[in-house]
Amino acid sequence: MTTTGSAVLLLAPRVTETGHQLRVAAGLRGLRAFTAPSWRAPEELVGEPVHLYGGPIFADAVGRALDLALLEPPADWLARLPLAVTGRQVAFSTLDETRRMRGPAFVKPPADKLFAARVYPDSSHLPGPELVDGDTPVLVSQVVHFRREYRLFVLDGEVTAGSRYAVDGELSVAPLAPEDGVTSEVLAFTREVLAASASTPDAPLPSACVVDIGLTSEGSWAVVEANAAWASGGYAADPAGVLDAVLRSAGPTASLHTDDRPFLRELPEVTD
Repeated sequence: MTTTGSAVLLLAPRVTETGHQLRVAAGLRGLRAFTAPSWRAPEELVGEPVHLYGGPIFADAVGRALDLALLEPPADWLARLPLAVTGRQVAFSTLDETRRMRGPAFVKPPADKLFAARVYPDSSHLPGPELVDGDTPVLVSQVVHFRREYRLFVLDGEVTAGSRYAVDGELSVAPLAPEDGVTSEVLAFTREVLAASASTPDAPLPSACVVDIGLTSEGSWAVVEANAAWASGGYAADPAGVLDAVLRSAGPTASLHTDDRPFLRELPEVTD
């Protein structure tokens, strides 16, 4: 019989830079960090209060065995938001329906990376049915150019950490500096996005997640997307603030907040 001990932060076998940072942040908080030796649930952690940081494949592989509650934004969240914060038309569709499009559009799977998220000149450039099933959900949006993009970790409607991650579509990492005038704009617009999400029917977010925003070439702010905190890179964000969001976003089912139940990731049955 397994006894319940102190909380554990479980990291995927391939530990990223963010994973290393979270390991240190967890240790400073008195949490034990454990790197999985394989893509299976470590037997010694079954029955323990486990939190997870890793990608969707790892989460799906160990989630049921470790009784994890994994929170993620709704797949159609971006398409439900008002134009005032998206800055472009966004539709939630299927890959089959999108294969009928004629003009250019930015197409991406909402969460799992089943194919490349990018601008497709027309439907002939989309992955064929022999590669990706036509029922696969996708987000289709008007093409916009983001000059700068930022990632914000959110917990209970408040930003706990943030970082710049791209300039003109290329990776460019920099921390948010309180004395930087741009930082105040980033935080103000993020609050606007969170308020719009909370007040729009059927467009809420889980209590912990990641929201990406960007400054367009027209000089206006727009939301890019929202993702699961437990599977998102922290870039130059404060690891302690990232950890706050990660712990809530992927933890024991017994600790799940009632309001977060609609945002649970559906975990597959895993057989050897």
